[in-house]
Amino acid sequence: MMGHGVRHEVSVRIPIDAGFGLWYDKSSYPTRMPKSKIAITVDSKILGEVDELIARKRFPNRSQAIETALAEKLDRLNHSRLARECAKLLPKEEKAIAEEGLSTDVAEWPEY
Repeated sequence: MMGHGVRHEVSVRIPIDAGFGLWYDKSSYPTRMPKSKIAITVDSKILGEVDELIARKRFPNRSQAIETALAEKLDRLNHSRLARECAKLLPKEEKAIAEEGLSTDVAEWPEY
C-alpha cells in the first residue's frame, strides 16, 4: 500500500537510434515540448521499414520514428553547413591571423 504524498517515478526508456543503443529517457523531461500535427505522404517501402523498426521495439510509434529521423537529418544538414563554411577559409590566412600576436615578447603582454 502506497503512502499519501509519496510519488513513485518510473523511468520510461525509448530507443531513438536503430543501431547504436541510444535511448531517450522520457521521465527525465517533465514538461512536453509543443508539437504540431501534420499529414505527410511517405513511400510505401520506407513506411514498411519504419513499421519494421516499430515491430522490433526500436521506436514506440511512427510519429516518434519520423520525428527522430527528421531531427537527425536536420542535425546532419547543420553540421554539413558548418563544414562548407569552414572550407571557405584560407588556411594560410587563418594561421597568420592566429599567430599575429605571438611573435611579440611575452614581457610586453598586458597583465591580467
